[in-house]
Amino acid sequence: MTGDTRKAVLEENKLEKKLCRLVGQAIGDFGMIEDGDKVMVCVSGGKDSYAMLDILLKLRERAPIHFEIVAVNLDQKQPGFSEEILPNYLTALGVPFHIENQDTYSIVKRVITEGKTTCGLCSRLRRGILYRVADELGATKIALGHHRDDILETLMLNMFFAGKLKGMPPKLRSDDGKHIVIRPLAYVPEKLLERYAVDMDFPIIPCNLCGSQPNLQRGAMKEMLRDWEKKYPGRVENLFRSMHHIVPSHLMDSEAFDFQNLEISTELSGIAARSAGDKAIDEAEIDELACGTVIQGSYNPSL
Repeated sequence: MTGDTRKAVLEENKLEKKLCRLVGQAIGDFGMIEDGDKVMVCVSGGKDSYAMLDILLKLRERAPIHFEIVAVNLDQKQPGFSEEILPNYLTALGVPFHIENQDTYSIVKRVITEGKTTCGLCSRLRRGILYRVADELGATKIALGHHRDDILETLMLNMFFAGKLKGMPPKLRSDDGKHIVIRPLAYVPEKLLERYAVDMDFPIIPCNLCGSQPNLQRGAMKEMLRDWEKKYPGRVENLFRSMHHIVPSHLMDSEAFDFQNLEISTELSGIAARSAGDKAIDEAEIDELACGTVIQGSYNPSL
């Protein structure tokens, strides 16, 4: 083995270990997977879902609990989608899998006017089908491949266009109350997944439906985040860290905090009691964060 080859192998192992730590940390922090779970891992053919499946299989080997994994792909009959790539890959991997064939592509193209965003309808159709498949397979958890950047992009989209402080939760209960959806990649930056996909040589299948919409606002959010990362190192990490430290008493949601009945005699508890009172900006913490000396909360990207 040459020096360059050895270095490449070491870097690949280092990246794999970091991904396993971040995914394992997210699973532990939010109680995503429990003993006896059957996890339906949704595999689209993109880099994120390939990496999620790969890391979950590796973590299962060393986990102190027992859980099953079944890979599921929804073939939406998009033009150019290769029907053989995923079955061949999953068969070679030796993981149980199910391919669900549903022509949602034709529905979306028929219903959505040309030039309009297809993501909303496509997502709703896909979600309903995956919930049904989870029931049929007896899955107790549904794992989606959204990563840290997806979560931040969603946060900014909701802030800028919907007027809400809302992102993608790492774990949620479906609206019908029958399913638990988890996002094991919640702590993983997209750039690590891009590197891992190259190292692992995943057989990527492009999404022609979404990829045909170059002007989506999510793309603009992605570019903004990447620009911030280049110009202001640490800003994106701090933005994501802020999602772990919500202080309702210092925002304006009267449903989240009882401003109407706030009086001198009010006994504050929890986050409100620890929120530094009338101090709007935590200058000392900002100074320390800028110097890289403070890591708040359980999320730690340097692990």
